Amino acid sequence: MVSLVPSLTEAVAVTVPGALVGATDWCTHPAGLDVARVGGTKNPDVPRIVALAPDLVIANEEENRAPDLAALRAAGVEVLVTEVRTLPQAFAELERVLAACGAERPRWLGEAETAWRALPPPAARSRAAVPVWRRPWMVLGRDTFAGDVLARLGVDNAYAAHAERYPRVGVEELRSPDLDLLVLPDEPYRFTPDDGPEAFPDTRAIALVSGRHLTWYGPSLAAAPAVLSAALRAASR
Repeated sequence: MVSLVPSLTEAVAVTVPGALVGATDWCTHPAGLDVARVGGTKNPDVPRIVALAPDLVIANEEENRAPDLAALRAAGVEVLVTEVRTLPQAFAELERVLAACGAERPRWLGEAETAWRALPPPAARSRAAVPVWRRPWMVLGRDTFAGDVLARLGVDNAYAAHAERYPRVGVEELRSPDLDLLVLPDEPYRFTPDDGPEAFPDTRAIALVSGRHLTWYGPSLAAAPAVLSAALRAASR
């Protein structure tokens, strides 16, 4: 297998050790993964992937570009393309990918489903913007996995009805008093205490959160409810 999706790379690697022969340069988990690196998610090295002669390439309709996947198919490589825009979709697609890899249902997947089912209803709801890039500022818009995750934690995305999935917005708009909260993940843009919050000195609350727990669908889903809830509570104080 070759995986072009970091979260699915982790899911396959921990569930079916040895199944992966290639992964992108952005596939950082599990640590120490020893496979061929095949470029980025948006610019994979198609000839290198073909030369690895994988039985299957695992991709995602958002992470990967259609022309690259078409080139792989034209070279005779089978490609499995996932679509993940909600938490239930994530669980279903993880099962599909792992079944395609010949794996039995892993324990971590059941633990992740249990962790999300056990999540209590939010005591209150916040209206938030979720920047994912800077220079220019971009935010989560409609139909995103991360937006669905936050909604289950009591955070309503102010741009959930936007026509675009990742709209560009002006920084003044993000300073709006109509927002209760700004959620700043550490990926894809690496927001930190020193890079991001200083642009919003008068914002009521800012939550710095783990991008892996907010945007990845894989083993990290088991800990995500607790990790993200803790970060959101810290911001509300």
